[in-house]
Amino acid sequence: MTAFGVIRNIDDSELELMLAWRNAPAARQNMYTRHEISLAEHLSWWARTQSDARHRYFMYELDSVPLGIVGFNHIDEVNRNSSWAFYAAPDAPRGTGSKMEYLALNYAFDQLGLRKLQCEVLAFNEAVIKLHQKFGFTVEGVLREQHRIDGRFVDVYRLGLLAPEWAGHREAMHSKLAKIVKAKV
Repeated sequence: MTAFGVIRNIDDSELELMLAWRNAPAARQNMYTRHEISLAEHLSWWARTQSDARHRYFMYELDSVPLGIVGFNHIDEVNRNSSWAFYAAPDAPRGTGSKMEYLALNYAFDQLGLRKLQCEVLAFNEAVIKLHQKFGFTVEGVLREQHRIDGRFVDVYRLGLLAPEWAGHREAMHSKLAKIVKAKV
């Protein structure tokens, strides 16, 4: 375990906790799927996800306390790319997203051997767009009025990060996070 925490496999006993976080209003408002997800729907999704090697989900924990979910989707081993997303527990401490992102990027490029990691963010979620950019992601395009929410269409930002770009940002981000962790001790 590092001072930044770990990402690890999700235990079946944590599926209801995962669902509670996913159904929290703060998480739902930034997702494509915004309705409250039933336990049956969640378990059905989990069974499909677990049986498909192109999808991997992890629990983020710090000091043995689960605090968030990191997911890799549509892992393409031929082209060495994947989409990814994350969400934190509603009561997760400030800085949790940065720690999850750091660990997720290391996993993507070191463990999965990806060449590129990409994500989509709803335009109004400016904080997450900026967070990704802080870690080296580049806005690769804006899908204009791509997704309908509450009767209006919103833009979707597509962001991407290449392995060499992460290699160039990794140490700086490690140092920044280490200073934050040290300041909290």
